[in-house]
Amino acid sequence: MSTLLLGSERPLAEEHDLALVDLDGVAYQGHLPIAHAATSLERARKRGLRLLFVTNNASREPEDVAGQLTGLDIPTDPDEVMTAAQACANLLGARLAPGARVLVVGGKGLVTAVTQAGFEVVTSADDAPEAVAQGFSPELGWSDLAEAAYAVAGGAWYVASNRDMSLPTARGFAPGNGALVAAVVAATGVEPESAGKPSPTMYRMAVDRSGARSPLVIGDRLDTDLAGARAGGYPGLHVLTGVSSARDAVLAEPELRPHYIGADLRALLEPHPAPSAVADGWWTCAGRSARVVDGVLELDGQGPSGIDVVRAACAAAWSAVDAGGVLDREGVPELTA
Repeated sequence: MSTLLLGSERPLAEEHDLALVDLDGVAYQGHLPIAHAATSLERARKRGLRLLFVTNNASREPEDVAGQLTGLDIPTDPDEVMTAAQACANLLGARLAPGARVLVVGGKGLVTAVTQAGFEVVTSADDAPEAVAQGFSPELGWSDLAEAAYAVAGGAWYVASNRDMSLPTARGFAPGNGALVAAVVAATGVEPESAGKPSPTMYRMAVDRSGARSPLVIGDRLDTDLAGARAGGYPGLHVLTGVSSARDAVLAEPELRPHYIGADLRALLEPHPAPSAVADGWWTCAGRSARVVDGVLELDGQGPSGIDVVRAACAAAWSAVDAGGVLDREGVPELTA
């Protein structure tokens, strides 16, 4: 699949049969709604697009996630939610026999998923677990991380639900599961296998579960959501309502690049014009243009605002870098959709 932006003459909701939708930064922000999210998803469903919410959060049960979404006017059934806890339990099943002991360091979502997968959940390294499964929970403390370190140092297979270093909260960004995993890694020197994004494990599970033929990944983070889309070979839509900005997209390495960019989830209901190369190194998209000259990104004279100038800037920057050129990162301005 091309590392440049793709185009679609039809709205993405009509071009694909399943959307794998991230939660925080896409469907909602903390406990607050995101503008246009609920109405856009409702309209996309009416056009035949199925939704499956895929989250790196391993602490919550699918029922809890579905309840929150429903409360934000996005009606959701628990079977329309896939968590990193479920992916982690699935990964454990690739190596462990049913009934194997697993030390779970995480919230109730991970405990439930590991139990439902047929493993015996233990709470101490003294129980001789065959594996350690670690996921985020705000209640985790030093003693929990210590038990994980003792078990991993003793030879237990180490699996993490995800390695997000931060997570968004209503007050800002807080340490995520990756930060807690880093403490165990520092103590043991053992790197875990990760089930969550950017590994495509959850996406593949979701596609297999649904039988989708044309899935679309939707996310706000280039380093997890869109990197997972690239790793799995799925087209990815980057919405600019969360962590990664338009400027981040312009500067993205090939393995992190989205296939489509939209201001918010209304992008599901719109065609996506593909940028094209024109004279003198310019790339144009729906009347907006950008180019790279001697490593410097230049925009047309209409300013750095508008989704189509973002798309043109991505095309110009990516094509220049892929051709072996150098892009002055400091010279790339903040862009807004």
